[in-house]
Amino acid sequence: MLRFLCLIVLSVFTLAACTETTVQLGPDGKPLPQLYRIRASEASAIQFRMLDSVNALRQAAGAGPVELNAQLNAAAATHARDMSVQNRPWHFGSDGSSPLERVARVGYTGGLAGENISETYETELETLSAWMEQPDTRRVILDPTAVDMGFSWHQEVNGKIWWTLVLGKGAQATAL
Repeated sequence: MLRFLCLIVLSVFTLAACTETTVQLGPDGKPLPQLYRIRASEASAIQFRMLDSVNALRQAAGAGPVELNAQLNAAAATHARDMSVQNRPWHFGSDGSSPLERVARVGYTGGLAGENISETYETELETLSAWMEQPDTRRVILDPTAVDMGFSWHQEVNGKIWWTLVLGKGAQATAL
């Protein structure tokens, strides 16, 4: 019986090795990206993965950690949906609102450190990596005055994701 079971397992592994996996390559010779589909059940895991990654980058740069803030998450979610409606990544809402106005609308009493946005089909960590490659968006992530973070996205049916990251200075910073 054991011999028969081993033979079946060996046959399965042999057949699995024969299957062909094709990876489509782009014109640059690199593999084409796979569609990254976000399920509702993954929302908090994605936010905490981004928080941990941002804090690791901040620590390496000598900046203090940031914490997720529900108000900034709400401001980020609103702007991500609004960019999708406008079909363009930019810092102004369809009503003309600025990042400063959006964080005030959600009741955040701290100062705004900055906002990063992206329109992509990439994961949150690939997006963070792209932000770190650009001096202006890297400056927002590593701002030493930031203590709060909001992070959210809107994914369209076609898979396009609109990411928004907002960093705040906290209520103590505005009181000084």
